[in-house]
Amino acid sequence: MPRPLSLAAVAVLQAIADGARYGFDIMDVTDLASGTVYPILSRLERQDLASARWEAARTAQREKRPPRRYYDVTNAGLKVLAESIEHYRTVGGLFPSTRRVQG
Repeated sequence: MPRPLSLAAVAVLQAIADGARYGFDIMDVTDLASGTVYPILSRLERQDLASARWEAARTAQREKRPPRRYYDVTNAGLKVLAESIEHYRTVGGLFPSTRRVQG
């Protein structure tokens, strides 16, 4: 297995896999700061572990807010996420054995 993701990256990728799709939601779910979450999202995207798309500008305008960038976990991301969780479960017992990666 290649080097496992950092614990913060695992938390971000798991949050996306669980349905948190944009930055503020991911920050809420993970309790990580924007200075941690956004660099991780960029790295996950560069590594093809996550994909991103901008929502339609009309949607954001209608809701009177800036456009959101929505993230999804790729198939490769699901595989690396599962491997990373298993790594941390094995070496440190950090994840309960009942937790499963969803896609």
